[in-house]
Amino acid sequence: MQAFPHSTTATPTAVVVPPSLALPVIESAFPRRLHPYWPRLQEKTRHWLLEKRLMPADKVHEYADGLCYTDLMAGYYTGAPDEVLQAIADYSAWFFVWDDRHDRHVVHQRAGEWRRLRYRLHAALDAPRHHLHHPDPLVAGFADSVLRLYGFLPRTWNQRFARHFHAVIEAYDREFRNRTEGYVPGVEEYLALRRHTFAHWIWTDLLEPSAGCELPDAVRKNPAYRRAALLSQEFAAWYNDLCSLPKEIAGDEVHNLGISLITHEGLTLEEAVDEVRRRVEECIEEFIVAEREAIRLADEIDDGTVSGKELSAAVRACVGNMRDWFSSVYWFHHESGRYMVDSWDDRSTPPYVTNEAAGEK
Repeated sequence: MQAFPHSTTATPTAVVVPPSLALPVIESAFPRRLHPYWPRLQEKTRHWLLEKRLMPADKVHEYADGLCYTDLMAGYYTGAPDEVLQAIADYSAWFFVWDDRHDRHVVHQRAGEWRRLRYRLHAALDAPRHHLHHPDPLVAGFADSVLRLYGFLPRTWNQRFARHFHAVIEAYDREFRNRTEGYVPGVEEYLALRRHTFAHWIWTDLLEPSAGCELPDAVRKNPAYRRAALLSQEFAAWYNDLCSLPKEIAGDEVHNLGISLITHEGLTLEEAVDEVRRRVEECIEEFIVAEREAIRLADEIDDGTVSGKELSAAVRACVGNMRDWFSSVYWFHHESGRYMVDSWDDRSTPPYVTNEAAGEK
């Protein structure tokens, strides 16, 4: 199955989806879209990773394009202005690098380094301009990407984004402690934690600069809009768990819906895979219902006034991108080298990361 009618690689190849991970409804009912800026996006994000020293030059050259981080964002925020999409894509690439640094800190029991990084990220989130030249490239790169994101919408949006990402940092700290202690959270505890570590509300917040409009509370907190947003993110998080289960078992991870089901519900590996898949499929079905409700909300907002028409269009754009997230996440997991564990020399160590405590003096 080819993800695009035109490939994002120089040599078009069919993407083979293993039967256990195949979702025919995504392939048939969620056509994949790609922002036309994508080729330039890929090039500029690659350059940004080098400029900010977030990955060694040899790793960027060998792995950056194959990791498909820009493909993921270009398939999600499909209507965003080019400069907004670029800022989001750079921030997303940073997020993956941060996730890898966090993982290496866990693996090598670097509690002090993680604690310092955690505090620095909190500080950079509140005052990004003051951290643009921080000696740790991860902190400086974060400050750069956040400052750019803060430039698109009013201060109220920036404060909400910061509040949501402070919670993400703290959730990563909870993960650090769980992993170093070998603690596997129960299913409900895990699902609550996952909403932060997967940054559900961050990716949802970023729908708004993509649509060129900060949505009022009356829209964002409306049950129809909020449910559609949550389901799109739950699908992404749980499908990620389904696809990354082999990688995370190999790396002695404790955070995966499948691992929680095995540990606390007594399921076999095969039963856990079936249950995660069932939840993923249920998410898709429920989203289709929630999407209709959210579109109905957009219709109601269009009251014939200019402001009503504009807000209605922004809501429609956000809901349309929620739908785009399904196909983008799905194909990303089968195109990105991030999940090709069987091709790694060491199944517990991704070839695109280094084990050094980068940025630590």
